Amino acid sequence: MCAESLYRLPAAQASALEFISWNVNGLRACRKKTFDLFVENRQPDFLCLQEVKLNPDVIPEDDFGYTFRHYHLAEKKGYSGTAVFSKEQPLSVVDDFPGGKHAGEGRMITCEYNGFYLVNVYVPNSKNDLSRLGYRYDSWDPDLCEYLLKLQENKPVILCGDLNVAHQAIDLANPSSNRKSAGFTDEEREGLSNLLAEGFLDSFRHLYPDQTDAYSWWSYRAGARARNVGWRIDYFVVSQDLATSVREAAIHSEIEGSDHCPVGLSITRG
Repeated sequence: MCAESLYRLPAAQASALEFISWNVNGLRACRKKTFDLFVENRQPDFLCLQEVKLNPDVIPEDDFGYTFRHYHLAEKKGYSGTAVFSKEQPLSVVDDFPGGKHAGEGRMITCEYNGFYLVNVYVPNSKNDLSRLGYRYDSWDPDLCEYLLKLQENKPVILCGDLNVAHQAIDLANPSSNRKSAGFTDEEREGLSNLLAEGFLDSFRHLYPDQTDAYSWWSYRAGARARNVGWRIDYFVVSQDLATSVREAAIHSEIEGSDHCPVGLSITRG
């Protein structure tokens, strides 16, 4: 379920496609901890990473056993960045939004496969002083929703990544004291609500609507992770057409290596 202690995909799910998304908060640092062992043992069909924080001259040569790999890095060295690995070659790969909007920070990769689009995203943080909240609310979130709806006209969409928002009070340990904090403002929550209202599903809440204490990010301060004082800000959001295909949505809170843990999705093969 949400905090299963398994590295390997259960045998009963062997006929499913497994997806893992992980904000690694620096791939090189995470590889010194649990990353390689987790990927080697879990072997998901699709692996999506956020905040890889790599420079072009230090991209790992390792493909971690995957047929396809693609990095999309920020122009600013050691900042942001995303990556997708998969066991099959995509039909197409596109970085950022059409027309180059929101480019420069390496925040989104879209891979088209037979039967679905996979969109890996690292949504901008509104910052502690909320200086990027207007950008999120007025531009990024609406543009992402519009983009996903356009993709969905062709085939179903699987969106994954660090969305930098806890959607409901159940999705963070201390909602009352964080009402005006980045990641739980009304504006950020509305952005995700608007996307879900268009027919997309939060896969975890689709399966576990009442699950409490299920978080994917913890502050490094005050022993937050050990006390499970966290936020659920990492998601798999899927088109309504895939609702009956969703077999599992997992939060691998036992896997350390970053301030985020991996989250997973298992769907029936089409």
